[in-house]
Parts: sequence; C-alpha cells; structure tokens
Amino acid sequence: MLEWLWAEVRRVRNTAVWSWQGWQSAWSQEKSLRQWTLANALSAAAAFALDLGGAERAVIIGFGLLVLVAELVNTAIEEVVDYISTDIHPRAKRAKDCGSAAVAVTALAAGAAWVVVLIG
Repeated sequence: MLEWLWAEVRRVRNTAVWSWQGWQSAWSQEKSLRQWTLANALSAAAAFALDLGGAERAVIIGFGLLVLVAELVNTAIEEVVDYISTDIHPRAKRAKDCGSAAVAVTALAAGAAWVVVLIG
C-alpha cells in the first residue's frame, strides 16, 4: 500500500514538473501566450474591481483560463506539425488553422461572457 502511494506521489510530481516545463517552453517561444496572459490578468483585475458576484467572477476567470488552454493546445499542434514536416501541405495548414480557430472561438466566448455579465 505504501509503495503504491509513493508511486502516485512521484507520478503527480512528474506531471507537475512536465506541465511547468511545457508552460515555460510556450512562454519563452509564444508571444501570443504572453499577450493572452496579460489580457487575462487585466480581465481578472477588472472582474475583482467591479461589483460582480462570485459566480460571475468565476465565469470570467474560467473563460480566461480556457483561452490560455486553447493557446497551449494550438502551440502543441503547431509544434507537432512543424516537427513532422516543414513542407507546406493542405492538411498541415488545416490542422494549424483549426488550432488557431480554437483560440479565436474561445476568446470570443470569453468576450461574450463579459458582455453577458456586464449587461445581464
């Protein structure tokens, strides 16, 4: 039983280390991630500065974090496509464009959440 527990602790530790390494790598290479992080910091500050309820703040912050998730996934798609081939191929372009669209749609959802919170 104790051996299983230590194995799980190591697994969680490794996951945290790999996740942090992924964040650092994306942060150092992707200007878009840095820009979205700044936008999220400003959005979170506004959510706490305004007279919003806890659920409204959670929605705003949650959608902001989802934009960061979409940007990280988009970065992963781009890295894999570029690793596989530097050739321009319609399927590679489609994969990259879909990743970019995922970021855009998530950002639109975050913006829509703000609109609903502010006029609702």
